[in-house]
Amino acid sequence: MANTTIGFGISLILLGIGGFVATGSTHPTALIPTGFGVLLAILGSLARNPKLRMHTMHAAALLGLIGFVASVGGVLQLVRLLGGEPIARPAAAMARSIMAFDCFLFVALTVRSFVAVRVARRKEALRATGQTSI
Repeated sequence: MANTTIGFGISLILLGIGGFVATGSTHPTALIPTGFGVLLAILGSLARNPKLRMHTMHAAALLGLIGFVASVGGVLQLVRLLGGEPIARPAAAMARSIMAFDCFLFVALTVRSFVAVRVARRKEALRATGQTSI
């Protein structure tokens, strides 16, 4: 999951830089996804250390959740834009929607990973005690 975290971090970094360049490099708020991406990439790198993995992956999941909550409003703006309604910053709505999707997918994958680890630990504990079912 560490490499997946780094991959999502790189994706958000590219989204932020792309949004900043696409808007004429005049809107520094377009770089917000880059900040989230840098933090995710750092946490993913730290998660390669087995001693730090659990804590850094939980921090990464929390960061992904914060990123989703912060950007999900862009999805609503994008829906309005696609419905033909004019909105103030269409590029921002698109970037926020992409960030919301990326963060949602990342959080879903991390939760799935957490559940898989918990099930594996429980099965290992049962094997160690000689039990056959949960």
